[in-house]
Amino acid sequence: MRPRRHLGLPRPPVALRGQGPVVAVVALGGVLGACARYGAALLWPAPHGAFPWTTLGVNVAGCAVIGVLMVLITDVWAAKRLVRPFFGTGVLGGFTTFSTYAVDIQRLLEAHRPGLALGYLGLTLLGAMSAVWLTAAGTRRLISGRRR
Repeated sequence: MRPRRHLGLPRPPVALRGQGPVVAVVALGGVLGACARYGAALLWPAPHGAFPWTTLGVNVAGCAVIGVLMVLITDVWAAKRLVRPFFGTGVLGGFTTFSTYAVDIQRLLEAHRPGLALGYLGLTLLGAMSAVWLTAAGTRRLISGRRR
């Protein structure tokens, strides 16, 4: 097989070389996370014009797990190269669903529920950010207590 440069194909940027395994585990994790999110939406669907509790719960729960995971990976043990992209970016990135969050807001507005849409917008942002912060802080506190 001839090298890429002889075929007239450009070489990939240096930053992308060797990233195949990372892209693969992010994709695999994303599929798993998205399937879990979709399953939650099937189990607990939101009626048209109603508050989308399932999406809110998924986003807050996913952000809480992200807070714990990132502390464990950065402060407790040196994870293998592909663990963080698989779980953090892949599984939890696919599970949390800010695109559905935006569609939910649009649907609430189309159902003439602007107050509910605004409340959902704010509650999701507050809940997600609080979940990451509280679980990260709580995990760090638990870890520091065990190290003493």
